Amino acid sequence: MEVKKLSNRKINMDKKIKNYFGVGALVSMIILAISSLVFANIYSKSITPSSYRNFSVTGEGKVVAVPDVAQFSFSVITEGEKNIADIQQENAQKANRAIALLKNSGVEDKDIKTSNYNLQPRYQYFSCEFGKNSKAKPCPPPEIVGYTISQTVSVKIRNFEKAGEILSGIVQSGVNSVSELSFTIDNKTGVENKAREEAIADATKKAEAIAKAGNFNLGKILSIYENTCCSYGGFSKELGMGGDMMTAESPIMPSVEPGSQDVKINITVSYEIR
Repeated sequence: MEVKKLSNRKINMDKKIKNYFGVGALVSMIILAISSLVFANIYSKSITPSSYRNFSVTGEGKVVAVPDVAQFSFSVITEGEKNIADIQQENAQKANRAIALLKNSGVEDKDIKTSNYNLQPRYQYFSCEFGKNSKAKPCPPPEIVGYTISQTVSVKIRNFEKAGEILSGIVQSGVNSVSELSFTIDNKTGVENKAREEAIADATKKAEAIAKAGNFNLGKILSIYENTCCSYGGFSKELGMGGDMMTAESPIMPSVEPGSQDVKINITVSYEIR
């Protein structure tokens, strides 16, 4: 009798344990299902919010700015014979005179940079006739007859009133090549920010007009893309004395006019439709 009671108790205990496990598994499945739904909802929103209810507009901002920096390069080119030291000394004297003139004219050290220094040999080539005569002497190799030294300096001028005087002065000091005159804006960031503000205001105005015409509410901004390919127009300017080179024989002082530049920013803004 006692054995039968113990057996029944064991069976009942096993049933209770199975019930507990069954309930626990059911609760776990419910929690997992709810978590999956919540995660799926969050994930779908994080990919492309309102991806089926949005539209895009473009805006342009333009600021007319006057360049405040003139940039150009000058070179001292010196040819000589085989004594490299003599050529270096002659070249250095001319370049140093030009740099001293720049500094005496108010150009700061930070705006004067040596951008290239080049030493190249000059060769003499021999013309030899080759025939069927087996006694013909072999043609001699090219012979170095001298060297050419070229030193290039890049300059920024911030005082346009002295630009023409400086350009003319450095030529008279011995510089034999002046090129790449261009104009730029020193604080580009400030000008670009103004153009960017105008571009965003232009895009907002267009978006509001579209929302009114479409009879829907304008939602939040979803994305902004800026087109930086067309920020600046051409800044280069040819020198007024013989293209890109001025010679020491010309005493005329070049007129330097920076003009104005259109700084443009184009943006594309995507808005939510509500």
